[in-house]
Amino acid sequence: MRPVTIDGYLEAFRREGRIVVVGASLAGLRAAEALRAEGFAGTLTLVGDEPHEPYDRPPLSKQVLLGKVPADHTRLPRVRPIDAQWRLGSAATGLDLAGKRVRLADGDVLDYDRLLITTGVRARPWPHELEAELDGVFVLRTQDDAVQLHHRLAGGPRRVLVIGAGFTGSEIASACRERDVPVTVAERGAAPLVGALGEVVGEVAAELQRAHGVDLRCGVQVTGLTGDSAGRVRTAHFSDGTAVDCDVVVVALGATRNTEWLADSGLGAGPRGIACDAGCRAFDVRGIVTDDVFVAGDVARSPHPLFGYQFLSLEHWGNAVAQAEVAAHNMVSASAERRPHLWMPSFWSAQFGVNIKSVGVPPMADQIMVTQGSLAEQRFTAAYGFQGRVIAAVTFDQAKWLDFYERQIEQVAPFPPEFTTVDRRPEGRQPVPAGFPDPSQPSHGPTVTLSGYSPTDRRVAFTPRRA
Repeated sequence: MRPVTIDGYLEAFRREGRIVVVGASLAGLRAAEALRAEGFAGTLTLVGDEPHEPYDRPPLSKQVLLGKVPADHTRLPRVRPIDAQWRLGSAATGLDLAGKRVRLADGDVLDYDRLLITTGVRARPWPHELEAELDGVFVLRTQDDAVQLHHRLAGGPRRVLVIGAGFTGSEIASACRERDVPVTVAERGAAPLVGALGEVVGEVAAELQRAHGVDLRCGVQVTGLTGDSAGRVRTAHFSDGTAVDCDVVVVALGATRNTEWLADSGLGAGPRGIACDAGCRAFDVRGIVTDDVFVAGDVARSPHPLFGYQFLSLEHWGNAVAQAEVAAHNMVSASAERRPHLWMPSFWSAQFGVNIKSVGVPPMADQIMVTQGSLAEQRFTAAYGFQGRVIAAVTFDQAKWLDFYERQIEQVAPFPPEFTTVDRRPEGRQPVPAGFPDPSQPSHGPTVTLSGYSPTDRRVAFTPRRA
């Protein structure tokens, strides 16, 4: 009989045992599929706080609100069978790191050998509890949220108020106008999308909204919501002393990361997410990396060498998929075979007939330069610069340029771009301040937090895998 070596034992252990995935949405499902593809043959359990099987969230604020796709038709396609035990409708409520146990809301306890946390985010509610309970006040994050809001929009409300003009708020406003529903948008910043793309691009988004009939009010906050005797919302009051009558209010004030269940667990988890290394291994509160707890998706904060080794928390569909696959690979691989998560941040949004796409991390930028097209025509490409290098790019109906700018970011290309622009138009000749709000104030963009590493340290080569 061939003797069992230590390496052989470890290899068998990695392919067997018990893996629990807490978070049964996009990242959790793709991680489970990747685990099986990597050869994991042990027990696999997926825990989700919603009763629904994993579904796609981007269509909720677009096709579902427009009535083009029923909410229950957004289920995520399965890439491969995962042979998992599903624990849906019962959220995780606690974690015992030493005992390797996850506690559930229904009282059950799940033992694990390795744990993957993909709990994502939830919509930030209206802060005044009694006002939030008024009939007609909604948030939009879950399938159930979308069903309720679609039903109310289909009923033809007199006016919808959207509080917050980030991507979700702007997409909701776009859906309202496409349904010919009157809509007012209240944004505390100087323009829509200002936290994610800056004021220069935000002004274009503002013109786009107003051109489509949105009553856009920037630089104001909603100070209160009042209802009638039946408890239905009727009026919203603003910080400038004005008010608007409305019978539907959608609160779109960003997201809160689902980390409260990890309080006192010993993990490095907080409002900004769960800190992890580039291999998706979670840090504990002492800054020591764990070897059996991994994290992926919207709830993760991980360092990226292209962006000064700062920790990035990104609510991006593609990031969730890529990070989940890396986490799954590393959970069942020897140390020498593990790989880092070096996905290029990117996102897209469709609103008011325009496709908005971006690569990189625009909120890190201090300058912006239009390189193709025209802001006035609402069809353009703009590059973002930070400390003399290209850090991001955004396009309005010009997505063909994104691959080029992705390479510029990967190559640490200088900013302003040295190449001659295709369109020589006055607004694109010189960089201007990008116009991002004070970073100490809440915004609707990706959260970027300084990690403490030197931004000038570029010894790690960025060599992404390309299909």
